[in-house]
Amino acid sequence: MARYLDPKSDLVFKKIFGQHPKLLKDFLNAVLPLPENCVIESLTYLTTENVPESPFSKHSIVDVRCLDNHGRHFIVEMQLQWINDFVKRMLFNTAATYVKQLKKGELYQNLSPVYGLALIDDTFTPEQEWFHHYRMTNVKDGSKSLDDIQLVLIELPKLKPTKIAEKRLAILWLRFLKEINEKTEIVDPSLLEVDSIREALSLLEVTAYNNAELLAYDKSWDAVSSEKTLLTGKYEQGRAEGKAEGRAEGEAAGLAKGEAAGLAKGEIKAKLEMVSNLHHLGISIEQISTATKLSCEEVQKILKGENNIAP
Repeated sequence: MARYLDPKSDLVFKKIFGQHPKLLKDFLNAVLPLPENCVIESLTYLTTENVPESPFSKHSIVDVRCLDNHGRHFIVEMQLQWINDFVKRMLFNTAATYVKQLKKGELYQNLSPVYGLALIDDTFTPEQEWFHHYRMTNVKDGSKSLDDIQLVLIELPKLKPTKIAEKRLAILWLRFLKEINEKTEIVDPSLLEVDSIREALSLLEVTAYNNAELLAYDKSWDAVSSEKTLLTGKYEQGRAEGKAEGRAEGEAAGLAKGEAAGLAKGEIKAKLEMVSNLHHLGISIEQISTATKLSCEEVQKILKGENNIAP
């Protein structure tokens, strides 16, 4: 029985999609919202450029860059945990790639589209939608758009293949990323029916890696685990500080009949500050909702400056 590694790790993701252009081409053609009748026929890999890092994501982002035969640029990232500035980071990367296409004196008409694709092993929106496609559109007429810079964000945990009939190949590729890991004993036959996915599966087998690579694989997951532990520690610290401050204010405000009201007011302020603190730490809206026992809608309103919590 074959033993597999997790394709979301840095080492394995780059082995599959960073060393096998045919697999990356098939994957991008299946997943991306490319123009009708326009497919990627071949790819050339680009060197990874230096981009700003978040202090909580040094080990959680895997990056592959390529250029196709139509001149389009693609940035493919595997993001293991969500942070609030990730979309800005993606936009920065795609915009920087777009700008750096031209050398001094060249014409703007030579610019080609740039696609940023982020595969996220986390959730960052409360709704069930898992496929997020962004591009610039006309405010008054959504049918008019500027398509040269586009972002596609995919929340893998929300993927429910039993409810999805369209774009079957795209779903199979995403299932490959979401479902296969060290615990996999039996691979769904539908994945094995696709030649490119079957080849990618062979690159996940433990026997395809030497001892040094397996050691690097384990270390990469240890680094990701350490990041998550650090993030959780900051999360709990913000939660504890917010509770303590609210309790102190509530106690200070209380005398006889005003004690309960003061405590309630303090707890409200604590929740407001906790929401703000956790947001600045990069905690997702869903996680903030769980910590504060507020709905996702209430959290979003607080972040917009609309305090609707009643004592």
